[in-house]
Amino acid sequence: MTRLNILDYLLIDEGKTAIDAFHNTTELAKLADDLGYHRFWVPEQHHALSIASSSPELLMMHLAGQTNNIRIGSGGIMLPHYSPFKVSEIFRTLEAIHPNRIDLGMGNSTGGRLVNHALNEEKEERLTYEQQVRDIQKYLSDDKESSHRFQKLIATPVTNTQPEMWMLGAGGSSTKIAAELGTAYTYAHFIKPFDVGIEIINTYRKQFKPSLFHDKPIVSIAVFVVVGKTTDEAEQLAKSFDLWMASLETAKNPPYFPNVITASKKYFSPFEKQKINNIRKRAIIGDSSYVKEEIQKLIAKYNCDEVILIPNIPGIENRKTAIKLLAKEFQLT
Repeated sequence: MTRLNILDYLLIDEGKTAIDAFHNTTELAKLADDLGYHRFWVPEQHHALSIASSSPELLMMHLAGQTNNIRIGSGGIMLPHYSPFKVSEIFRTLEAIHPNRIDLGMGNSTGGRLVNHALNEEKEERLTYEQQVRDIQKYLSDDKESSHRFQKLIATPVTNTQPEMWMLGAGGSSTKIAAELGTAYTYAHFIKPFDVGIEIINTYRKQFKPSLFHDKPIVSIAVFVVVGKTTDEAEQLAKSFDLWMASLETAKNPPYFPNVITASKKYFSPFEKQKINNIRKRAIIGDSSYVKEEIQKLIAKYNCDEVILIPNIPGIENRKTAIKLLAKEFQLT
């Protein structure tokens, strides 16, 4: 059976605060744990006023402590900004406290010009993405035999288990690196649906080389979902998703995730309407039966092992209802 996972953005709903968002995500993670979802990930988003998840590793420590069985992960750590050694120490600490429950999802995004400058203004040189991943594998595996430039350096605390390593991407270098270094791979269907995705995943599987971390290729796909008790309810909820995504993708920085009333009053220009039409190709919107059917189609087309659901839906109660409905449809518990 294909595993179902959740990537929660820590949305700051209209009329709520970042503190509310942390409480809401904790509630959602605990519920996902009880319902039988396999993983619960949080992203790294900087200078995003409507998203409270700028420090996923801190959130992971909190969420792992609030749950019992579900794996907790980053979706993902943006490696260009950080020392591989420090990332390894952070995730070894997480793994030491919560063994066999930690996922290290890694990405190559810089988060835009201002964020990139603020996080890297004192750096004169930057490692390649592939080298960063190789470094992390060295530190997490206690490799003392290779000709690594820091051969004798050990990332502490030393643990008997390792976090699972996941490369996040929508093509480009991430596919090659994941296959060459033997990590699991998450394809961002919510960024680039179907067209190139199937080919990218097939390439990853064909070129995969076993590693100490994974002996065979593992693929997940990530997709936006808006789920309602009925089709009409889902379409109403999707108005908030439409407005929020259209704002983000037209270079705006919305201060909150809008509610349905606010979204219903919004007039969209022809350009914005076209933008929303394209966004909806990357999402599944409907009642739980329809969403399940569409997810199963994605699983078949991508031949994936896992699916990551991104429930960008207004209101924590609606998000909780959505994951309950899908858990029931897929008979997770």
